[in-house]
Amino acid sequence: MKAILCEAFGGPETLALREVPDPPPPGPGEIQLRLAARGAQYVDVLMAAGTYQFRPDPPFIPGSEAAGEVIAVGPDVTRFRPGDRVMSRHRLGAFAERANAAESACDLVPTGMSLEEAGVFRAAHATAYHALLQRGRLAAGEWVLVHGAAGGIGIAAIQIAKLFGAHVIATASTEAKRAACLEEGADHAIPYAGGFLDEVKRLTGGRGVDIVYDPIGAAVTEESLRALAWGGRILILGFLGGGPATIRSNYLLIKGIDAIGVRIGGLQDANPALAAANTRALLDLAAEGKLRPRISHRFPLAEAAAALRAIAAREVIGKAVLVG
Repeated sequence: MKAILCEAFGGPETLALREVPDPPPPGPGEIQLRLAARGAQYVDVLMAAGTYQFRPDPPFIPGSEAAGEVIAVGPDVTRFRPGDRVMSRHRLGAFAERANAAESACDLVPTGMSLEEAGVFRAAHATAYHALLQRGRLAAGEWVLVHGAAGGIGIAAIQIAKLFGAHVIATASTEAKRAACLEEGADHAIPYAGGFLDEVKRLTGGRGVDIVYDPIGAAVTEESLRALAWGGRILILGFLGGGPATIRSNYLLIKGIDAIGVRIGGLQDANPALAAANTRALLDLAAEGKLRPRISHRFPLAEAAAALRAIAAREVIGKAVLVG
């Protein structure tokens, strides 16, 4: 089969399309998929660079989420059969024509959802759902400030916050990205470069927001603390802005703020039952037509390097998918 190999740590140029052996027959509790779509994410950029917390030795096949058709099932598999349309989660290996996956890491694609949508759905929406509803304790009527709102987990956060009754202020770097945020349901979309505090305070009548959803870090985090209302929560999802922030504990003290870390991989390891329940809830919402990923870029599998370049250059709005 053909697969994308990361042959050395570095930029997207380290990725190459190669002929590799097919995966072995699925073992107990595994299924084998003919993949049709794979989600390309910022984590793939970090993994190729060797800067992610999970650091496999090259050469390896990147990719952690995909969708396709079941072509074989291993012993003891009861939930799937050949021909089923399935979305799958992988530690590695999704940037290939075929892959094995644990039965527990797969779900049937909801009716009405394409394989392209299914291939990019789970990671972003599971992150936003867990962050806002469980870590952030979102209540209807609260104000949520979503940073990096035009990215994959940002669009998902807008959708979920609005679905559960929040008022959403989105920050994004360009007019096109802000327009996309409004199309996805954000009440307001503003720039964050040059400062956003005054506009957030104006939009909330001087009160501030209840939750900040922050995958940016660096200087954005400190200004976000100032934008929070009493008893607010800042959700720390990553450091796209260049690195972690040093959070001043006096802000937490004076305003009764909670600073809360969110890592979806940690949830899957520590509480797989909750992670599975969250996925079921998200798939139900998708089946009802209430959630859909936004895909701005589609690339053939052979052009995985171009997909990662587009992600690293912040060109993607929502998600990028590798097809074929």
